[in-house]
Amino acid sequence: MVANQRMKTSEVSFLLVATLATQVLLGSASAATQLQGAGATFPAPLYQRWIAEYTKGNPDVQINYQGVGSGAGIKQFTQNLVSFGASDAAMKDEEIAAVKQGVVLIPATAGSIVLAYNLPGLENLKLSREAYVGIFLGKITKWNDPAIAKTNAGVNLPNLAVTVCERSDGSGTNFVFTKHLSAISPEFKDQVGEGTSVTWPTGVAGKGNDGVTALIKQNKGAIGYVEYGYAKNNKLSFAALQNKAGEFVTATTASGAATLATTQFPANLLRAWPSDPEGKEAYPISTFTWLLLYKKYDNTQAAEAVKKFVNYGLTEGQKFAEELGYIPLPKEVIDKNLEALKTVQ
Repeated sequence: MVANQRMKTSEVSFLLVATLATQVLLGSASAATQLQGAGATFPAPLYQRWIAEYTKGNPDVQINYQGVGSGAGIKQFTQNLVSFGASDAAMKDEEIAAVKQGVVLIPATAGSIVLAYNLPGLENLKLSREAYVGIFLGKITKWNDPAIAKTNAGVNLPNLAVTVCERSDGSGTNFVFTKHLSAISPEFKDQVGEGTSVTWPTGVAGKGNDGVTALIKQNKGAIGYVEYGYAKNNKLSFAALQNKAGEFVTATTASGAATLATTQFPANLLRAWPSDPEGKEAYPISTFTWLLLYKKYDNTQAAEAVKKFVNYGLTEGQKFAEELGYIPLPKEVIDKNLEALKTVQ
């Protein structure tokens, strides 16, 4: 009987220890700092990589990022539904003014927008400014149009209809692309204009960079604007574009970096777009993309977690940029970002 009593006591002790251990584990899981981000699809693959790598060494932080488009990201950020937002269009002054906690804009990475196309067997396509503006205005409807043919001597261009593919959602990629087209074409500026959402005169639309990428892959004769990384990862062909200096330049890390080098930020706000860059080596459509942070968080723990994660992305995280199709930030931009990050409370 004494032996049985000892066994029961031992079993009770074991159960108590197991219960306490379970409670500790559950407690630590529930105590993990959770960060929610939403916004641009353009940088989503890189942000997801940052999250995966950062949380390996920081298991006490759980981070989720949803690529819902820049417009939706700004909306959720303004409504205080997320820990951080993301937008290829940064934020307008009036949008910043609507955020009661204040806003810190961080240009977190950069990339190029390419004109990807589906013309099997046709590589090294060159598109002049006249040609690609004409395509997106709906004025050029066949691939053997003279405006395309004159910069592609010796290339057998097909007598095939051009299917223009665009974004259906409010998008920073829309903003950057239409800002460029408006900068180089008064006709485009007058008829379509620039913005995260515009009314296109022609074409079919898909949601996000992935939606436009899918449309291009599915339709022979298609052309659309997508982030370089999406085109690269999906093995899409994309055109060399004529820049301001008259040179035909293909999107690469080097040609994108040449564009970013022309960007001048104002003294008090890290927001600028190189809409029509100078320089023979500059790719014409490269841009920064921004993380949107609150200047003052309601939760100190969340504020510190956001700052540490963003600091990681701006420093260690930059090493993943090139392999995923992004342009690593210049050191002077990283330094400015780190100073701006100190203002987050």
